[in-house]
Amino acid sequence: MELEERVAELERRLVLLESAAGGGKPELGDGDFWALDGLKDQLGLVGDAAADGGVLFTGAVRLPAGERYEWQYGALTSGLLGPEEERSDWATAAEPLAALGHPVRLRMLREILGGRRTAAELAELDETGTTGQIYHHLRLLTAAGWLHTAGRGRYEVPGPRVVPLLVVLTAARP
Repeated sequence: MELEERVAELERRLVLLESAAGGGKPELGDGDFWALDGLKDQLGLVGDAAADGGVLFTGAVRLPAGERYEWQYGALTSGLLGPEEERSDWATAAEPLAALGHPVRLRMLREILGGRRTAAELAELDETGTTGQIYHHLRLLTAAGWLHTAGRGRYEVPGPRVVPLLVVLTAARP
């Protein structure tokens, strides 16, 4: 290892030791790459597959209506960018991404996460369109997997899709 790499590794370990000794844990936005460091540690455990790296998405969410969701997903870069026989088909992401590509549908998802669960409640909002347009948007979001019906005309974002939705929205911010 070169001297710079060794010093950087020592500094990283020092930060971890100091935070453990103080009983504290890294906070979001404090400049510490604790999630990234954890991903790197995990990738180091899988041998040669780690050479190209990977991505990690994670979250713990409490919605305004009180539901709680925790989720994480990781993928190796080789599964995203590697040879065709090893990588996932990006075309499968087209429909779910396209469904998010309309401001009214995004607003509807936000409102549903916030507790408005029926088409009638969504129709009360300004600028969501006619009842027919609302149902059209709800059908597209359901077909793409961002919504499901929960009985009695109620819609919900499926639990395993709550954090991924918030991840996509966060990633799309400029």
